[in-house]
Amino acid sequence: MPQQPQDRINDAIRVPRVRLIDDDGAQLGIKTTDEAREYAYGKNLDLVEVAAQADPPVAKVMDYGKYRYEQEQKAKQARKHQSQIHVKEIKLRPKIGIHDYNTKKGHVERFLNQRAKVKVTIMFRGRETTHPERGRDLLLRLADDVKEIGAIESQPLLDGRNMVMLLGPTKNAGVKRDAEDQDTERREEALQGDGQRSDPETADDAQPQPGEEVVEA
Repeated sequence: MPQQPQDRINDAIRVPRVRLIDDDGAQLGIKTTDEAREYAYGKNLDLVEVAAQADPPVAKVMDYGKYRYEQEQKAKQARKHQSQIHVKEIKLRPKIGIHDYNTKKGHVERFLNQRAKVKVTIMFRGRETTHPERGRDLLLRLADDVKEIGAIESQPLLDGRNMVMLLGPTKNAGVKRDAEDQDTERREEALQGDGQRSDPETADDAQPQPGEEVVEA
């Protein structure tokens, strides 16, 4: 494991005395550096200078390899959280049933509440490409429906036979549980009760109805 330049360990510690701290955090007092080194070696550990500016410098007994590994993992996690951006994708058709639209909208809300960005794609087929405004209007309707938790970061744009819009989470995203999670809880509570669905709205939403309304821009 590569050593950081500021870390002096074992034989690299040149000062005559150190204030010694055991691997469990116990203060062992001021020791000669040779004594401190021998103490650390006796426990199959390293002597690491942790406060070079103190008088005398402070040295701690530890597993230096394990310490460096843990420090690197923490730094790696910090970088990952800072730089990683999750982008989810949802695909729609220009003509979509109201039930399917609500399901897709629920997915968009869930992703936004997870602080992810959402790429929404309208897929055109055949002659549908002659009416791109239908896809644009549908995307803008969706953006308006989720505006409390999602904001348009990239306006609807044609990309070949598709139209794409990018939504990003607002500061309100993640504050409230999305509707899909609440639906799941209601269903579980109903099933755990008397075995009958007590929420007629949930039951009605469970599957498309005959003659279902079609969302058309």
